[in-house]
Amino acid sequence: MQQNLLETPIEYLKGVGPNRGALLRKELGIHKYGHLLNFFPNRYIDRTRYYKINELQNNVAEVQIIGKIINIKTVEFGKNQKRLVATFVDDTGQMELVWFQGHKWIRESLKINEMCVIFGKCTSFGNTFNMSHPEIELIAEHEQSLRSAMQPVYPSTETLANRGISNRVINKMMQQLFQETQAKFSETMPDYLTAELKLIPKNVALFNIHFPKSAEALAKSQFRLKFEELFYIQLQLITKNLIRKHKIKGHPFTKVGDYFNNFYQNHLPFELTNAQKRVIKEIRIDMGSNAQMNRLLQGDVGSGKTIVALMSMLMAMDNGFQSCLMAPTEILANQHFNGLIELSKELNINIKLLTGSTKMAARRVIHEELENGTLDILIGTHALLEDKVKFQNLGLAVIDEQHRFGVEQRSKLWKKNEIPPHVLVMTATPIPRTLAMSLYGDLDISVIDELPPGRKPIKTVNRFDSNRLKVWKFIRDEIALGRQIYIVYPLIEESKTMDFKDLMDGYESISRDFPLPQYSISILHGKMKPVDKDSEMKRFSEGKTNIMVATTVIEVGVNIPNASVMIVESAERFGLSQLHQLRGRVGRGAEQSYCILMTSHKLSADSKTRMETMVGTNDGFEIAEVDLRLRGPGDLMGTQQSGLLNLQIADIVRDRDILILARNYALKILKEDASLQKQENSILRATYIELTKKKNIWNYIS
Repeated sequence: MQQNLLETPIEYLKGVGPNRGALLRKELGIHKYGHLLNFFPNRYIDRTRYYKINELQNNVAEVQIIGKIINIKTVEFGKNQKRLVATFVDDTGQMELVWFQGHKWIRESLKINEMCVIFGKCTSFGNTFNMSHPEIELIAEHEQSLRSAMQPVYPSTETLANRGISNRVINKMMQQLFQETQAKFSETMPDYLTAELKLIPKNVALFNIHFPKSAEALAKSQFRLKFEELFYIQLQLITKNLIRKHKIKGHPFTKVGDYFNNFYQNHLPFELTNAQKRVIKEIRIDMGSNAQMNRLLQGDVGSGKTIVALMSMLMAMDNGFQSCLMAPTEILANQHFNGLIELSKELNINIKLLTGSTKMAARRVIHEELENGTLDILIGTHALLEDKVKFQNLGLAVIDEQHRFGVEQRSKLWKKNEIPPHVLVMTATPIPRTLAMSLYGDLDISVIDELPPGRKPIKTVNRFDSNRLKVWKFIRDEIALGRQIYIVYPLIEESKTMDFKDLMDGYESISRDFPLPQYSISILHGKMKPVDKDSEMKRFSEGKTNIMVATTVIEVGVNIPNASVMIVESAERFGLSQLHQLRGRVGRGAEQSYCILMTSHKLSADSKTRMETMVGTNDGFEIAEVDLRLRGPGDLMGTQQSGLLNLQIADIVRDRDILILARNYALKILKEDASLQKQENSILRATYIELTKKKNIWNYIS
């Protein structure tokens, strides 16, 4: 059908008008016919069955009954409040229909003694059933309407319900829309794809999603529309990646020279894992081409991302370029700095650290050495983005935990060079494959999926409060072997006072059970001054204390190889990714490490799943998949990106298989026809151009 009919403002649809039109815009974002067409039901009700009044039970889901209204009255209750009550009868008994709002127009619309069908939820008071705010349709209308066995239920809001725009009203608008457009909608998929995947035609899918004739027809429609939505998003992301590779020139790092080879052959502290070798090769190929590298490096805590970053920087140096590494916090920047200094101590390279705490004199030296090219690698926080920080020739920018940096901040880094630097984004937060494909589908993704040799997997157990004496004995045994222990208490913003009390109570009881001088205990929490935090951390890292009692402030950036036990108190109050990050604080040395999750006996179903997952696997990606299933994509990526996947019908958790299928087809098509010029792809090209005009569809893409 002609596309322009779907562009018609919604108020022109018969039965809508300016007032309803304004409400639909404000409440549901429906501005045009096309928006209403793509406003999909979120569930369906079986309307094949008609109940009798004497079959009713309390709190059953919605039911429909055939009968008639025999009288209407207004009943006063409470202070100045009224309700409208109608008596409804069929051949088995009678019940009441009740309205608390909209009395005037409801009273006018009700027909006495005419056969009708009512639909809604029933509750009983005494021996009488009632149904509040039912849908009512005269039997003649009911038989004529485009009604299907599966009745769609559309998302709604309180305002719409109060203003009389019920599910039935939206259903009527939908019927009107299909009548006006004659259900002729343009096909958006090429014939070869619909044949290969057995997709039903677009107009059949749209009709059956709103008026399904059967559960089977509904399933086929849902598959067709979900596939299409995910396919076009993937087409967009992959195209964006291809365009960047062809259009955005990068510095070609053509040689692997002395810095890289000397480090690799003579100073590598341990044998690289196969995963690290694979990732370094992928980075070498990227940086050796004429295009700008844009790669996401995912690796679990302790998988050895830092050494990959250093070797990538050495490649930049071999080609005469500088590098920088930007981390979100000073603790992390310091840790990267110390780690890289240690790894490169034999290499004679100039590495400096720039953070908010860097003194003026040191800053001047950094600025000068950056501009004259004698500074090879600069590590820092947001301080790297200041206008004063000018590189002579920045060739590689490494960004750690990129989700903590905004797009504007990253683009500031690009602008420090005429030709943008190669970009390596690192994250220790494993991102489920489905989410990575949707969020970072325009980046190339590398994964380090094995731990360095000699690392023993951490043993994780769930223990109840009643086992505490046994746990304490285990701690004493570990300390006797010369190991150190973390005991972490939850920190939840809303209840800082309660958490602080938990922590202090815990600290006191641990101090009684592990008394001086045999044991010594450090404490770390958010209310301490930074200088006190550092001193406590230092005592623990130097082995002067055996136990560190802390809140989750120790989650990131602390590396103590001698700590072998992580005890998490009230573990049920932590999310999966947080538990996984905490567990990653131990297992840094060669000894066997343990993570003990202390919980109460009473656990919710979700908490049980979280504990079972932690005990069952050390694989961060598997854990992230479970987390995604439990929390959904919005929560997982944090509030700043929760509007991120405003999908209309697909769900990246439940429809993971369809997403993978859609991405594979998009990749295959673009591999053979990158600009969609072939005749058989003309529908794809036209639809793609049309979609990219509607910017709102693509806004959420990273």
